Amino acid sequence: MQFHDSRDRGADQLALGLGWFSIALGVAEVAAARGLARVIGIPADEKNTAILQAMGVREISSGLAILAQPRDAKWVWSRVGGDLIDIAFLTSALRAEDADRDRVAGAAAAVLGVTALDVLCARRLSRTGDAERRSCSTHVQQAVTIARPIEEVYGFWSAFENFPRFMGHLESVKRLDERRSRWRAKGPGGTRFEWEAELIEAVENERIAWRSVEGSDVRTSGAVRFHRAPGARGTEVRVDLHYSPPGGALGRGIAWLFGEEPEQQVRDDLRRLKQILEAGEVLLSDGPAMWRPAQPAEDLEQIRTLTGVQQ
Repeated sequence: MQFHDSRDRGADQLALGLGWFSIALGVAEVAAARGLARVIGIPADEKNTAILQAMGVREISSGLAILAQPRDAKWVWSRVGGDLIDIAFLTSALRAEDADRDRVAGAAAAVLGVTALDVLCARRLSRTGDAERRSCSTHVQQAVTIARPIEEVYGFWSAFENFPRFMGHLESVKRLDERRSRWRAKGPGGTRFEWEAELIEAVENERIAWRSVEGSDVRTSGAVRFHRAPGARGTEVRVDLHYSPPGGALGRGIAWLFGEEPEQQVRDDLRRLKQILEAGEVLLSDGPAMWRPAQPAEDLEQIRTLTGVQQ
């Protein structure tokens, strides 16, 4: 897998500039609301002063959020929403008899200019975010040969409720209907993730394909294929998985540090599947690594604890 630097550095810099501008404008609106009212051509009465101060608080909040997360488009989009409120306020002020219409029109023009910058920045950040999510997608392919008939292996896999028995990071799979199911999994550092998946293809004894539904915490899709192994050796299972980890590249890096990187997960999961179907239980390794020679453990609870699977 490759990661690509898809950042729009110009958008990053523009976002930082807009963040500082928001804070400076907000401080001016809060600290010098009356003077600012006179500058933009509206009466410096209590009502307008209170409105400008409220706008100032909003500007400071937006600016701080942008500076904290300059690559997150939603904070710049929030500025666009604030700009629209400002334009509506100035448009209303243009109709007031006691307003200086030339100054108000000039202030409105300035806000429109800033709004254009906000929209430009937000759109560029949004495109960058989409590109980064695509670039952080992981493609995993693993295979295992299981010394059991293809009908038995397919039947076990097609019952999604079996997955927590051999998938170490899964806590539960609940079938919602014939096509949909809800999944709950453990992440690094004690985190939890839930998502819904839909079955998109099921060919008996040949292939099962799935994908997560729109809006899921975990974006995943994939397929598993079943083939009769040569020489009557059982069933060959091939898994083809596309996976976008929560948190993108950063989340994938953290997962790797905790030993929970997707390639490792799938490889170990298939090993446990093979043990369950061939031996009827997960065999406990005689060493800390699962690829070392294994033998049945006397304590079943010890198996569950060390392998992280459920009975």
